[in-house]
Amino acid sequence: MVADARPLAGVTVVTLEQAISAPFASRQLADLGATVIKVERPEGDFARRYDSVANGNSAFFVWANRGKQSVTVDLANPDDVLVLDELIAGADVFIHNMSADAAARRGLDAATLHSRFPAIIACEISGYGNGGPREGDKAYDLAIQAEAGAFSVNGDGDMSKTGFSVADISAGMYALTSILAALTRRERTGLGAEVSVSMLDSLVEWLSAPLYAAVYGGGQAPRTGRRHHAIAPYGTFPLSDGRTVLIAVQSDAEWRQMAEHFLRDAALGNDPRFATNPARLENVAALEDLIRSVSSAIPVDECIARLEAGRTAFAWVNDLPAVWQHDQLRARGRFHEVETENGPLEMVDPPFAIDGLPTPLGAVPALGEHDAATVEQVRARGRTRLDS
Repeated sequence: MVADARPLAGVTVVTLEQAISAPFASRQLADLGATVIKVERPEGDFARRYDSVANGNSAFFVWANRGKQSVTVDLANPDDVLVLDELIAGADVFIHNMSADAAARRGLDAATLHSRFPAIIACEISGYGNGGPREGDKAYDLAIQAEAGAFSVNGDGDMSKTGFSVADISAGMYALTSILAALTRRERTGLGAEVSVSMLDSLVEWLSAPLYAAVYGGGQAPRTGRRHHAIAPYGTFPLSDGRTVLIAVQSDAEWRQMAEHFLRDAALGNDPRFATNPARLENVAALEDLIRSVSSAIPVDECIARLEAGRTAFAWVNDLPAVWQHDQLRARGRFHEVETENGPLEMVDPPFAIDGLPTPLGAVPALGEHDAATVEQVRARGRTRLDS
């Protein structure tokens, strides 16, 4: 018999989660082979009702919840509370993103669970972290983007949000890596862990480079929209047939190659206005006007030929329907059908490739749909631990 090659096969995860941050972390544990039991209130995770655009499903929910089992629990019902307690006791990992007060009232905070079950890895995700004046405040993705300074570095003139759930995703990723690290440590020591991740901490970490530059560099750099704030040329330019190309130069040598092959004027490579990156930044408006005057007069094929001749990095500015049909993603088979309660839905594969991980991916669970045998097995293990 061939052993299960999924890295987290045999690991049981129980979650009490809503929205994106915690579900995104636990979905990746499911992708890696863990059994993930998603405990939902009778009305379900509110992300189920964000929209219905994905063949009747919420695009947010199917993204963050494939491969899980759904169990409904009414926390006002003592019998259901006992079910949740048994599930947690039988788990290797427990994740929640409820408020700190609500978790503490129910004894579901990481410290309490770890003291009860020393081998469990109890992970809590919050908006602002434990302690401090904002500990109990509600925190959603855009609120954390605003607090962490993400608005201040996005846009062109006016501030702008990041157009996807970057605060939720950053917290979910740090929860994932922390849980994986804790599982590795448990293999050596037998001890679980208390894991605490905040959305604010996570997103501030992702903004550290511009934060340090602002603090130690004499003030925050102006927003630059689709242009890089510290490297030039590094931005978008129109072509004659309506496409938009992003051109990225990282060194003075690359600039000289671009001048010779794309602009077809080698002398510009050593022009004092453009010969070094600081000079190009100082004269960025003139530099971009020069590049635009060339790019806007040539079509896609000619643009590619010139950029490839100079080994200049470039990319196409795609909208999301174009990404869905992206030739590189499609050629590499990065999409598979996933079952949902409303029928199959094509979805993007995980961004990592580990031999032994199966495709197609796990199904998106309907509310309360679960593998009764698996759930009962976890509860039975939990009852044994509670009685010991």
